[in-house]
Amino acid sequence: MKNLLDELALKHQKIVLGGGEKKIAAHKKKGKMTAWERVHFLLDPQRPYTEIGMFAGEGMYEAEGGCPNGGVVCVMGYVAGKLCVVVSNDATVKAGAWFPITAKKNLRAQEIAMENRLPIIYLVDSAGVYLPMQADVFADKEHFGRTFRNNAQLSAMGVPQISAIMGSCVAGGAYLPIMSDYAFIVEGTGSVFLAGSYLVKSSIGEDVDNETLGGAATHTQISGVVDRAFPDDASCLEAIRNVIDKLGEKPKAGFNRKESTSPARPIEDLHAIVPEDRNKPYDMQEVIDCLVDAGSFDPYKPDYGQTILCGLARIDGWAVGIVANQRKIVKAKKSGGTQEMQMGGVIYSDSADKAARFIMNCNQQRIPLIFLQDVNGFMVGSRSEHGGIIKDGAKLVSAMANSVVPKFTFMVGNSYGAGNYAMCGKAYDPRLIYAWPTSQTAVMSGASAAKTLVQIQEATLKSRGVELEEKDRQKLLDEVTATYNSQLSPYYAAARLWVDGIIDPVKTREIISMGIEAANHAPIEKPYAVGVIQT
Repeated sequence: MKNLLDELALKHQKIVLGGGEKKIAAHKKKGKMTAWERVHFLLDPQRPYTEIGMFAGEGMYEAEGGCPNGGVVCVMGYVAGKLCVVVSNDATVKAGAWFPITAKKNLRAQEIAMENRLPIIYLVDSAGVYLPMQADVFADKEHFGRTFRNNAQLSAMGVPQISAIMGSCVAGGAYLPIMSDYAFIVEGTGSVFLAGSYLVKSSIGEDVDNETLGGAATHTQISGVVDRAFPDDASCLEAIRNVIDKLGEKPKAGFNRKESTSPARPIEDLHAIVPEDRNKPYDMQEVIDCLVDAGSFDPYKPDYGQTILCGLARIDGWAVGIVANQRKIVKAKKSGGTQEMQMGGVIYSDSADKAARFIMNCNQQRIPLIFLQDVNGFMVGSRSEHGGIIKDGAKLVSAMANSVVPKFTFMVGNSYGAGNYAMCGKAYDPRLIYAWPTSQTAVMSGASAAKTLVQIQEATLKSRGVELEEKDRQKLLDEVTATYNSQLSPYYAAARLWVDGIIDPVKTREIISMGIEAANHAPIEKPYAVGVIQT
């Protein structure tokens, strides 16, 4: 775990540099703060925050020179005492241009604001769509234009939006700040227009400089497009804090919270519990003991369906329902006596049935749900099929997918196949989803997938009359395994925003608490209904 956390820290240090030290120096020479400096200026000191999409774009777009952090910083944190989402373009990365992953990350930030009714702050410093990849970022449903659709919907929902134009704000991107409730601009560096001076010249033949076209004086004194101008980044950011400070309170969801107590077991013990070998057993209850308030865990059906742990607890005082895969060796009752059985993170019919019932209870009782994933999938084989594993799995997926209480997912270890779905993977709308450095995400494990793929290729060659020699078979197996294993990495998942980030396990409790506090801003209006369930 120490090695994995060292790797995590080094990767994060590199990402924070954005386009690199030379680009940062050139950026600051213009009198501008960096994307991260703007965020930290806004956030309340000594208060926690969580970063959204911290490894977006990792290892992607290498031919384009890369897009570290997706070219935009996104955090959820406290501004003037209120929980907010902050989006800050990083102009040191391709002038803040939008790559496909940039659009996806911005939409994720807006989704978090919408789901939790949190104020969202946009710190705009972007050249607009990255033109060489415009086909992958411009016209589809989840592309650039969806941002402005979300602007309109957030406004209709009464969610405050505040924008600061701190650099370029070009073309379609000009709508984002102007569709906000407040639009501020920094003199000398901020500009907003549908077309810059070069495009204006080529389109209509007019000679005009960018400052006259769309600078601070133009839009505060002539067009009225922008509310106020400020001499520098700091004064503009301070004005945003002043606006947030005056926002009124709105109705809450009413999730139960009492005074917080520390876990019975030091949270740092999480570093030692999950084994490096993903096939070795361990007790998920030990993980839970490091996360929940001491003495608060109340197990649900502890002797039934033991491959999933369910129970009510408190985390930082918040009432929660926990659904977690179990991987320890237990003595299970069987006909004719008892026998040892390694859980292996496999979901059996009885476990799926138990978890579905527990999830329904939490929804009826308005208790947020926490999913701790270390799952290899559902049990296979004739015995399981005859026992109705598909039916029971569908029951679990249905109960979870229709949940109206907020869900939070943490990938502790494996996240394979339909187990990812049943344990609230990204496709099932967790409010936040984070991975530990020990996690792996795929349809199945690397070894299983490689053997299956090699068998298929071997059968194809055999049908053509070609027999693989053992050395060639091993070479093929090694190649397939290496390729597949690279895609198991949590960084592969984080780069594509399948998760909101990779975290030190000790951050888990803090993120859960902040996530529930955020979710508490959005009252539950939809009744819980699960539709058809085959019993």
